[in-house]
Amino acid sequence: MQATPAFASLVDSVMPHVTLLTIEQYQQQDQWLLIDVREDNEWLQGHLPNAKHLSRGIIERDIEHRFPDKNTPLLLYCGAGQRAALSAYNLQLMGYTQVASMIGGYRAWIQHQFPIVED
Repeated sequence: MQATPAFASLVDSVMPHVTLLTIEQYQQQDQWLLIDVREDNEWLQGHLPNAKHLSRGIIERDIEHRFPDKNTPLLLYCGAGQRAALSAYNLQLMGYTQVASMIGGYRAWIQHQFPIVED
């Protein structure tokens, strides 16, 4: 679905405050816990190996239950990067200190032809 101008503006406003990592940087550093913030139906169609699932709609509500240590390195991804960036920004506001968004998200992973997990 095409992003609306208001959504694009919102994403643009948080991007300067979000750490962005490339897929290559993620692969070179084994510290990151990978979180898929896409919707349930997207997750079920395929996701990155070793990823945990906390969709954009519930991540702020459930993150402290799943990952109470706010120093846990969390790398978020979505379809292309916008939802992950918004989630990463909000987690920082909640006190998480090592949060990043994967550039290009799931689509970039697929374009690189890296393996995925299909349920």
